[in-house]
Amino acid sequence: MPRSLLVLLLLVAAVAGSWLARSAMVRWRDLRAAQTYELAAEARPALVRAGAAALCLMCVSALGVAVLLGERGGVRQAVAAVEEGRSAGSADGAAASAPVSAAPVSASASASPSPSPVAFAAVGRAAGGELMQGAVPGPDGRARTVRVWLPAEYGRNATDRFPVIVLHSGTPGRTADADLPDVFDGVASAVQQGKARPFVVVAPEAPGGTGHPCDLVAAAPQAVADDAALRSAVGAAFRTLPAGPAGWSVLGVDGGAPCAAAAGLARPDLYGAAAAVSGRYDAKALTGAATVAPGAVGARLLLAAAKRDTDGVASGRAVQAALRDAKSRAEVRTSEVVQDYTPERERLRLVRVAVQYLAEQLAK
Repeated sequence: MPRSLLVLLLLVAAVAGSWLARSAMVRWRDLRAAQTYELAAEARPALVRAGAAALCLMCVSALGVAVLLGERGGVRQAVAAVEEGRSAGSADGAAASAPVSAAPVSASASASPSPSPVAFAAVGRAAGGELMQGAVPGPDGRARTVRVWLPAEYGRNATDRFPVIVLHSGTPGRTADADLPDVFDGVASAVQQGKARPFVVVAPEAPGGTGHPCDLVAAAPQAVADDAALRSAVGAAFRTLPAGPAGWSVLGVDGGAPCAAAAGLARPDLYGAAAAVSGRYDAKALTGAATVAPGAVGARLLLAAAKRDTDGVASGRAVQAALRDAKSRAEVRTSEVVQDYTPERERLRLVRVAVQYLAEQLAK
């Protein structure tokens, strides 16, 4: 309902309630006077007016709350619009309201009103932190699940702002933590050992329609799951550093590793660093993604694999060699020394190495 109509109804209810209350008081005084002189008098008119005045008071309260909520909702929408404009400006150097995308944006789309703020609700705890979930509209308009992991340090100081890791999934229609529930343990472990500062981890749902979402990112860099709508929703709901290479990074593990590598190589204007763990890569596609990267700053990428993962080690080296041969500006490192008793423990240590790398690169 329009705010102006709510205000009008509020004024009508307030005036009617005042008149009824005054009339009830007059009737009540007449009734008391009649009782004093032992005259017959009916109490019903006073009671009816008092009840109607009480009803008007309830209406005034309800309408007042509705008006206040409408004002606060407008403020939240304005904040979300500002955050979206700031994110898009730092990502693409375009107009503040333009979404981050390699595809052109129509005038009607840029003039459309800002979406309502996304509500994130707690869905559990993991690695000592809190796991939140919300639904953020995707480029196609369909709502997609986005999970946000808040480290234990998030609640200790209400003023601290945190860097972000965007965690890619290689499974269509799922978030990365659904396949790798222990990934947050690796992030928390790096912090506990003093190797990294706390991160907020954002895990968007991978797009459907294909069995290999990471192929989309390598073929079309604008297909990265971290778009303007997601960055605006996260920035409005949580205390994160502003979206951009100074505070945001990207990580992929196993099936999500090619997504992270492609996103980091193709969009150094979005991510200050990228890390891919235990992946298998298309060196030619990643080299092509790096050649279309905007800006003059090269990407910074870590390709990590366990020592006994010979295929993963070879795949990472092939990417590094291909980028070097193509004279890419990207700075690519490899990590091949991690070994442990089980694949799960190796993955934990590899994620810890990746988070340490991201923290070091963002600090530069």
